[in-house]
Amino acid sequence: MTRPAADLHVLRLCSVFEPPAATGRARPGGLPGELDSRAARFDPIGGMQNHTASLTRCLDARGVLQTVVTARLAGPRGATPLGDGARVHRTGMPVPRLRQLWALAGLPAVLRAGRRGPVDVVHAHQGEDLATLPLGRLAARVHGCPLVVTLHCSVGHTLTGRGLKVRLLRALGGWIERSTLRRADAVVVLTGRTAAAVRDDGVPADRVSTIPSGFDPTLFAGSAGDVFPGLARPRIGYVGRLAPQKRPDRLVEAFGRMRERASLVVVGDGPDRALVERLAADSPATGRITLAGFVEHARVPAVLGSLDVLVLPSAYEEMGSVLTEAMAAGLPVVASDVGGIPEVVRHGVTGLLVPPGDVDALAAALDRVTADPALRARLAAGARARSADYGWPALSARVAAVYERLLGVSSDLEPAA
Repeated sequence: MTRPAADLHVLRLCSVFEPPAATGRARPGGLPGELDSRAARFDPIGGMQNHTASLTRCLDARGVLQTVVTARLAGPRGATPLGDGARVHRTGMPVPRLRQLWALAGLPAVLRAGRRGPVDVVHAHQGEDLATLPLGRLAARVHGCPLVVTLHCSVGHTLTGRGLKVRLLRALGGWIERSTLRRADAVVVLTGRTAAAVRDDGVPADRVSTIPSGFDPTLFAGSAGDVFPGLARPRIGYVGRLAPQKRPDRLVEAFGRMRERASLVVVGDGPDRALVERLAADSPATGRITLAGFVEHARVPAVLGSLDVLVLPSAYEEMGSVLTEAMAAGLPVVASDVGGIPEVVRHGVTGLLVPPGDVDALAAALDRVTADPALRARLAAGARARSADYGWPALSARVAAVYERLLGVSSDLEPAA
């Protein structure tokens, strides 16, 4: 007789996870929930952080025991509960150049995970780092269980750039990625584009599952009111990490070149914060630019609900989970035509796509969508309809089904109503 999937113990390994609420504090002019400057350098808000936390919460609600080992950002190290049966171990050093050491510091927690009960599955979440996959392979070997890998950003296929760090990640990280994925028992990717790439790398098709990031429907239920009551409409917004990959600097530049009059709200924090602040101060539209800082994920729906257009001007992107949240909020999107974004944003249906890095094209698209309320309304309706494919309860059940296939357990994790 097979045991129910809700009795599983999953060891989740991820270089980033949502920051603990206790680290949040506001600064003058910022929104409640902002982190301090040290935490900001660790890119405290992003799709992977929200993905790993949302998946953990959904599976916890269905009774799956989970042990999460992750980096500690700039907060305290230690273990804290999440939900009824999840426990999050935060480890490593709060120094950006040494952040990869979280995996070495987390090794004791990985080895002790079996004290909570036998580990049935090791689930490693790979982003732009080199440490998670070797740790995942070691953990699966130690606990004698299958290894599942979710590829949040393929360093071999998605990462772009010319700097030394990028070249190292693509060379060494790409080799580690390909080697591990070929040995993993199951691989989860966010887009069909990446699924095809990993299959071309030699991963058997029957081991690859395409399961995108999504949004938590409970966060988008009801209205939380206008977060920016003093700002004129239409409002163009950016929500995410202020990091080179996301190119928020290009958005600030494009906003300064727009012919139409609008307000720009930049919500987020990260290593490019000083650059964005400087560009905003020097912009010809500086009086209409609001830099709101970091907000906790639970407040993002209210922020999105207070905007008229969301912009994601990324240089490269596996998927961009904020896009699904924008669609859930009924927002049209203007985004780069790069990576997996076109699989989420349908040009002319849910938003507009522009060439990555083309500031003039971005400004023109923003002029078009802000000048035409009927276009915004049509794109918003398309976005809201498409968001039905991206609810986390259903997506988490699909991840659970991957575990079930590997272990031959009975399925009792149907999507919640």
